[in-house]
Amino acid sequence: MARAAHAAGAKVVVASRRIAAPVERPDLEDFAQVSLDMRNESSVQAAFDEIGSLDHLVVTAAPDLGTWGAFMDEDMQGVRNYLEGKFLGSWACARHAAPHLRTGGSITFLTGGMATRPKIGFTAVTSTFAAVEALSGSLALELAPTRVNTIRPGFIDTDMWGFLPAEHRDGLRKKVEETFPARRVGKPADIGHAALFLMTNPYVTGTVIEVAGGENLVPSVS
Repeated sequence: MARAAHAAGAKVVVASRRIAAPVERPDLEDFAQVSLDMRNESSVQAAFDEIGSLDHLVVTAAPDLGTWGAFMDEDMQGVRNYLEGKFLGSWACARHAAPHLRTGGSITFLTGGMATRPKIGFTAVTSTFAAVEALSGSLALELAPTRVNTIRPGFIDTDMWGFLPAEHRDGLRKKVEETFPARRVGKPADIGHAALFLMTNPYVTGTVIEVAGGENLVPSVS
């Protein structure tokens, strides 16, 4: 998303928990960086005060996959952590960015296909994604005329899936390539393209855009 916006001429600020040195993350060399921990509202507020006026906010962060626990775990710490990091973190970012957004600005959230296609063992993820999409629609009204939308990716081949064994990831890629109408796995650039569209189209708000290669048209892949 950052690269797509930068290629379109935007000045991009990447906000994350840790400032990465160019030697660690050469992909961030072209972007300003600001420290922001979505679980800490004071950190979120300080980050947007430092950034100042902006045109568009894109919130992508979430706790690592595999950290939320199961529905019947001994306690609810996993789901609480996931909700705190994804839903309340997205809420906090929007809340503290909104006063700094210029006229014509936008907010874009990121969820995932499990918002509408639940899978066994992912109850916390499904519930949290659905909550973020509900927040997006509510804010499209609450913050109007600021535009608020959500991108709902399908299988995007990134290190986010690193919690799965290598053979499982390879099998998942193969199933996607064989069954999805797009006949390939998703790439980060596909999401960047969608984000750029939502940032630049002045008549799109309150919308969830699914970028999933036609996943909704085939049986569940897991």
